[in-house]
Amino acid sequence: MPNWVEIIIRSVTLLLVLFVLSKGLGKKSLAQMTAFESMVMIVIGGIVALNTVNPATPIVYGLTALAVWFMIPYIAVFIAMKSKRFRNVTQGKGTVLIQNGKIMEDNLKKERVSTDDLLSKLRNNQIFTAADVEFAVIEPNGDVNVLPQKQHQPVTPSILGINVSPVKEPQTVIMDGKVLLEPLANASLNPNWLETELEKMNVSIENVFLGQVDSDGQLTVDLFDDQLSVPSPTEKPLLLATMKKCQADLEMFALETENEQSKTLYQTNSERLQQAISKLKPYVNE
Repeated sequence: MPNWVEIIIRSVTLLLVLFVLSKGLGKKSLAQMTAFESMVMIVIGGIVALNTVNPATPIVYGLTALAVWFMIPYIAVFIAMKSKRFRNVTQGKGTVLIQNGKIMEDNLKKERVSTDDLLSKLRNNQIFTAADVEFAVIEPNGDVNVLPQKQHQPVTPSILGINVSPVKEPQTVIMDGKVLLEPLANASLNPNWLETELEKMNVSIENVFLGQVDSDGQLTVDLFDDQLSVPSPTEKPLLLATMKKCQADLEMFALETENEQSKTLYQTNSERLQQAISKLKPYVNE
């Protein structure tokens, strides 16, 4: 067999093996790997390269070496899940860079982080003044997580005392002009409902690049033709408007009737509906 043919066969074989092994090592990107994991990946890459371009070495040797170097991190991860001390050795642990608004210079030197590096990582967290930081820690993979001081944290609805509706994961029900039945079922909907909603928008499924349903059952679509526009969902505004109309009708009935019992009934239900509108308004008027 010519050497070039053998190199092609070795390359394809080792590539497939390496792909399978990398799936077994998890979904971490290179930037998220610890020093130990990066070292293992470098060695595995070297094994693949050497066994690819050296036909004199039996490929079984390369496969054996790959199996050994795959088992090393696999076993290390298993042990690390059971032992924090072992995990600290192989994966490292976080180091505090800023505490109570004070930069820990000794820890910066320990982690080989310069002042410029620290400021750059703070800017990545949308913080431009070190004095605004309450706490910052560098993780084993090099990421810096920051807790801003209370007065510099973003305002949330809970701080303002505002009730907001819970939000679930949107379901992608149309992709590249094709209906995805599983996400549609996850949203407790069916193709007939989808066709009806698209008819309201005067849009056909074939023209939809992406269609998503939110937790409120509202469908939003993006079309292949960027020049065309589609109306925004109106379910929640229509619901609020209908409730307000019903409440106004009850008030009108209470004013028009001369029967005291009916007047009291209309007024009571009008007040109850107004209370319901007040409670639902944050959820439907977003």
